[in-house]
Amino acid sequence: MRAVIQRVSRAQVSVGGKLTGSIGRGFLVLLGVGKLDTAADAEYLAEKTAGLRVFQDAAGKMNCSLAEAGGAVLVVSQFTLYGDCRKGRRPSFDEAAPPDQAKALYNCYVELLRARGLDVETGVFQAMMEVELVNSGPVTLLLDSKKRF
Repeated sequence: MRAVIQRVSRAQVSVGGKLTGSIGRGFLVLLGVGKLDTAADAEYLAEKTAGLRVFQDAAGKMNCSLAEAGGAVLVVSQFTLYGDCRKGRRPSFDEAAPPDQAKALYNCYVELLRARGLDVETGVFQAMMEVELVNSGPVTLLLDSKKRF
């Protein structure tokens, strides 16, 4: 699984002009699922996401986790994170998981974050979404469950 995590002061996602998820301070997570991914990958990314210490402490250092900062998470499915642009001009999405597998692991990741006590909002899986955010910092991180060692 791959995640682009952006620290935000606010973020929201809409489908067809209707708001489906909105947060204040926290993380916007763009989440992609690969065809070789399993629940263990979702567990790894959820643990990493919840534990990232990128919020400022009283001394102004990035030393607090999402929960310590009182933040929330907005998770948006993003199969294009598995787009391979090495050949030609149109990306190949051969490494992206099929929709049923991707949706199950996306939902697994969301539930694992909630199980850690985090407030989690979502987009709509497989929908055309409009995402708005204010990146705070800016802080943007890339996580890949296959690159953990």
